[in-house]
This record gives sequence, C-alpha cells and structure tokens, in this order.
Amino acid sequence: MALDQVEAISRDGVPDRRYFRTPATAPGPSGPQMLAHLRAIRRDPLGFLQEMTRAYGPVVQFPIPSPASYLVSDPVAVRRVLVDRSRSYDKATVQYRSLSLVTGEGLLTTSGDIWRRQRRMVQPAFHRASLEAVVGHAAVATEELLARWGDMSRGAVIDVDEAMMRVALETVAASLFGTDLSADADRLARATLEALDVVVWSAQVPIRLPAWTASQRTLRRATRELDEAVHRMVERRLAEAEPRADLLGLLVAALEGDAPIPLREVRDELVSFMVAGHETAASAMTWALWLLAGDAQAQQRAIDEVSEVLGDRRIQVDDLPRLTYLRAVIDEAMRLYPPVWLVTRRAMEPDVLGGREIPAESLVIMTPYLAQRDPSAWADPERFDPERFLGEQRGGAAHDAAYWPFGLGPRMCVGKDFAYLEATAVLASLLQRVRVGRVPGQPDPKAVPLVTLRPQDALPLVVTTR
Repeated sequence: MALDQVEAISRDGVPDRRYFRTPATAPGPSGPQMLAHLRAIRRDPLGFLQEMTRAYGPVVQFPIPSPASYLVSDPVAVRRVLVDRSRSYDKATVQYRSLSLVTGEGLLTTSGDIWRRQRRMVQPAFHRASLEAVVGHAAVATEELLARWGDMSRGAVIDVDEAMMRVALETVAASLFGTDLSADADRLARATLEALDVVVWSAQVPIRLPAWTASQRTLRRATRELDEAVHRMVERRLAEAEPRADLLGLLVAALEGDAPIPLREVRDELVSFMVAGHETAASAMTWALWLLAGDAQAQQRAIDEVSEVLGDRRIQVDDLPRLTYLRAVIDEAMRLYPPVWLVTRRAMEPDVLGGREIPAESLVIMTPYLAQRDPSAWADPERFDPERFLGEQRGGAAHDAAYWPFGLGPRMCVGKDFAYLEATAVLASLLQRVRVGRVPGQPDPKAVPLVTLRPQDALPLVVTTR
C-alpha cells in the first residue's frame, strides 16, 4: 500500500497512541503501517525516508516504544539541533554507540567536555601549513595508482570505488600519520569495510550478540588488524628523535605531556581518523567520477580546466583556487551523494522542533540526503549540475541547512578542508591522464546507506588514457 493511500490516523495526523509508550507529539506511521513497509525500508531506506517526509511533513515520529524517535528535515529545526542549541543535544545514540565498536571513544563518537578537549588537541593537525602537504601526498598516491593500472590506451574496466578507497587511505596515512601504508592499504581498507559493515548491522539489531557469532568474529578480526597497524605507527614514532606536527605527532606528544592521555585514547583517535578520513573522501571521489562518466560535457569542461591550470606538471596547493569547476563537481557530487548521510542526536532536555514537542531523551534523526534533494530548496534536485556551485548562485539554496555534507555548527567535520584538498588533487591528477565512461549495459549503481553512502558491491567504469 502506498503511503499516500494511508488514511489519516486522526484529524491532526498524530498516530494512534496505542503504538507508543512515549507521548505521540508529531505525525507519522502507526506500528502496523511500519511493519507493512519493512520490505521497502530494507530495500531502499533512503527512498523510505523521502516518502515519510512527503507523507507526514518535516517532523515525523516513528512508532518506536523507546526512545521517542523523530525524523527531522525542516532546515530551521536542523539548524536548531546542530547549531543554535547544540549543547542540548549529544551523541548518546545507537548510531554512535555502534560506531564506537570500531573507533572507540574518539572524536567521532564523544560529546561534551571530552569532545571539546579532543577537538582542541587534534585541531593543529588541520591548520593550513599542515594541510598544504595533503595535495602532494594525494598526487603521489594517484600517480602510483595510474602506474599500477598500466597501459589504458584501449580502455579497461576498473572498480573505481575500490581504487578511491586505496588512494584515500594512502593519502590519510601519509598526511596525518606520516606513514607509508601502501603495502598494507588493501588489507586495511578491507578490514575497515568489514568492521563498518558489522557496525551498520549492529545499529539495526537492538540486542548484544554472543561473541561466537560470525559478525562478532569478523568485527574482532577487523579491529585487531586496525589496532596492529596503529600500534606499529605509534611504536615507530616513539622511536624517532625529532617530534613532528602531524596528527600522530600531536597524539604521541600528548602521551607524555603535562596531562598525559592514555595509549587507548591515541588508538581511538587514530582509528577514528583512519575510518572517517578515507571512507568519506573515497565516497565523494567515487560518486564524482561516476557522475562525470555520465556527462560528457561536464567531464570535458573539467578536463579542459585541469589542462589549462596544470598542463603536464604535478598539482600544487596554489593551483586549487583556479580549479573552480572541479571543486563545483565535488560539491555537486556530495549534494547528490553526501558521504555522511545520517546524523543522529539525543535530546538532553525537552525542546520544540518544527512546532512539535520533542521530549527529553528523544532520538532525533537528520540526513543531508533529504535536505540536499529537497525540491523546495533546489531546482530540479535530482539533476547533476555543477553550475549550482559557481559564481553568485554558489550553492543555490536559500538556507544553510539545505547543504551540509560535513555537518553544521561546532560539530562540523574537522577534516572538511582536508577532504576538499584531497578530492580535488586526486581528481585533477586522474583527469590529467585519463577519461572515464560508463560500462555499456551496466545498470546504475544503487547507493547503499552504510556508515557512508557507497555504491552496492562495486562501481565499474571504463578508464581510458587521454
């Protein structure tokens, strides 16, 4: 039964209270209606969230006994949660508890004073002087990728999702950890994805599974590989005579500072950045390549810009301000396929969002995927159009909460500039040498909402030397 055929539960659209232990304060589906749509939820969770918003409005309450759970898409309400009253909402949610199974208590999952201390500690690793090296590391990683591909003059089908995962991991390792992970990149990328798959599954199953189950064994094996990589990096850095100012150097220095942090915290921060730093950037680059592969005119314009700015030389940080169209391609790719597609918060006290009462302890669910495809904020929102992000119309949205691929407010991703530098450098270095095209007869990839928004299985493209 289609959602638009569902009869109203009451005259004001508020669901039947029999399906709630907490008060029903906003419109939404009843318990039986949710059960009827379980298959649709599993098959296309993003489409389901869009249907919920279309059917019930900008604040939707789900029939979950505890905690009271709300899908919030109203941009003013999103800004209230993430910016205006950010201290009244924390990350004590099932999403971040599940993620902490891999990352521990790192910057991604903590809140309050602990998060503020961690943010101050790692912030210097993302100052401009430190970020400038990212471009060089990304260019080297891309050149090594092209060398592994070899002769592409006749074209070859390449899984660009896997390729971008590897390039992103090598760039993060070199830039933030001062470490060459090229020999371990494939194994660590696989371990990261396996661990994150378990995280997604754990977030959907509200019970603790026994240690002997296959998923728990997979999680232990994957986190052990991540732990071993981190411990090797820390041991090598401790043995060096001269300190370095990258992220690893800052964390190692904090081990022996005036207020020393435990080794476990170093591990948690490094794994957090290993997971977030390469998974999110890889997603953005993969979708940008797929979109360019389907738009010959946009791809040619990007290639012409890269040729004009770079010629045949390696990209440098001073080139980035001139690569305006390529940056617009990245922005538009993240509008359509935001890497971090889901953000959740726990209401620490009662609030009102979009005119609806939100009780304390409620789960608030927000997604830039809805905001960035909202037809009231974007013209022809399903169309790939980098022009949206050029000139005076840059962004094209009336409200800042209509475009937030890196979050909003004080919890905005600390690696935002890192991600832009990396993605621009990698894509420019690729387009200097190759073109990408879609595989004839290949169906469009399905965007699967895991920890990040990634293509299902793989994303093959035809890569040909220019």
